[in-house]
Amino acid sequence: MTDAASMREHAEALSISALGFVASDPELLPRFLAITGIDAGSIRQAAREPGFLAGVLQFILAHEPTLLRFCEATGTPPAAVGQALRHLPSGDTSYESSI
Repeated sequence: MTDAASMREHAEALSISALGFVASDPELLPRFLAITGIDAGSIRQAAREPGFLAGVLQFILAHEPTLLRFCEATGTPPAAVGQALRHLPSGDTSYESSI
């Protein structure tokens, strides 16, 4: 994957995988909902908002044990999560200039 579009697609796919990981964990989901202020019934709608997927990766990255569990469960190198974040809207300030 060398072009920006395919990198973003990969980042989105990783974020969706991370959301599934969070949603399936009975300890992580309530914490994610509390931190984001989203109720469980609104996750699908919120997922359509710019920045939501970046927020999921930020949530994973904010707690090293969670990051390591996610990476182990998905076979993802931990550094790849941070790299994916940079290719999503609201992942960092350079996203806008890379479009």
